[in-house]
Amino acid sequence: MDLFLVLIFILECLLGFVLFAKICLNRGTEPWNSDSKVSVIIPARNEEQNLPFILNSLKNQTVPPDEIIVVDDFSSDKTAETAEKYGVKLIHNTELPENWTGKTWAVWNGFLRSTGDILVFLDADVRLAPTALEALLKTRERSGGVISVVPFHYTEKLYERLSLIPCLLGIFAFTSPFERKNSSKGLYGSCIVASRKDYEQINGHNSIRSELLDDLNLGKKFSKAGIPVENFLGCDLVSFRMYPNGIKSEMQGFGKGAVLSTATLTGATVILVALWLIGLLVTGFGTPFLLLAGHPLSIPFLAGYLIYTMQIIYFLKYTGRYGVLMPLLHFLSSLFFLFVLLYSFFQVTFLGSVAWKGRQVKVGNSKQNHYNEHY
Repeated sequence: MDLFLVLIFILECLLGFVLFAKICLNRGTEPWNSDSKVSVIIPARNEEQNLPFILNSLKNQTVPPDEIIVVDDFSSDKTAETAEKYGVKLIHNTELPENWTGKTWAVWNGFLRSTGDILVFLDADVRLAPTALEALLKTRERSGGVISVVPFHYTEKLYERLSLIPCLLGIFAFTSPFERKNSSKGLYGSCIVASRKDYEQINGHNSIRSELLDDLNLGKKFSKAGIPVENFLGCDLVSFRMYPNGIKSEMQGFGKGAVLSTATLTGATVILVALWLIGLLVTGFGTPFLLLAGHPLSIPFLAGYLIYTMQIIYFLKYTGRYGVLMPLLHFLSSLFFLFVLLYSFFQVTFLGSVAWKGRQVKVGNSKQNHYNEHY
């Protein structure tokens, strides 16, 4: 019985290796010699604290962008003043039209004011290593289409580290072999690179103006137009620190797409993720109780727990830094994930809207989705 349980846990754990692929950006040794003009577009809503990091990193690139555009999305802090200090092109969002989400409207306005042949869309919390933009441009050129990057996640506070399991599950969704072969792939919204020609062909963010999951739906638009879509890991080139402003923003951030994003995945990915997660939850919650009770099954459960722990530590080499304790006590992050899932389900099912950055976004019929301002 003990050996049988251990084998089951090992098999479930191995599914994680099927789902995870170390797909890093193309560094290459050849120089970037393109004459293409590069525009970086950054939508920013109350990003006063984050902007100095991303703007400083953009100023120190081996291949600097030709223009940097920051779109102030109705911020109530000093986002605009901070952007002005760095001499970037600053755009103030005008009144939000009906049937547009805040981010899609901001990005679209940034695009309309841009002049680049290559468009790089970055969230304000992204950080770039000095060679990152060069690697992004080389990778996009090699792919022949549009690319996105899941940044390496840096955390500092304990509540931030609770995101370990939700982040890993999100990475599975982008590196799963079934999603990589999916004819309608999604994109990861924090870092997207596309040619102006391809972006205009699908009418860009205007074509998904009311979508809550704008990045996933944007990728599908590219795919349906026959434009290749590829996703990569940021590794040591592209990183971010997602939720430095408290656990409330972290809950809202994960909660706004936890339930809805599952529907965009292939059935094979969902099944494998579910089986991997079941093993994680069973060993994670069962092991402490069985050990305290001195139950005979505590040994195989402990073995399963340690196997999952070693696997998580391996994955984190390429995906994020979560301190020493959280990877060892990963059941705490699993508990946080379950809470976020229930929170997301409650918002979507009973409230019909999700909260994010002082706004309520309605879900349901995408043609009727729009953001309501709550300042």
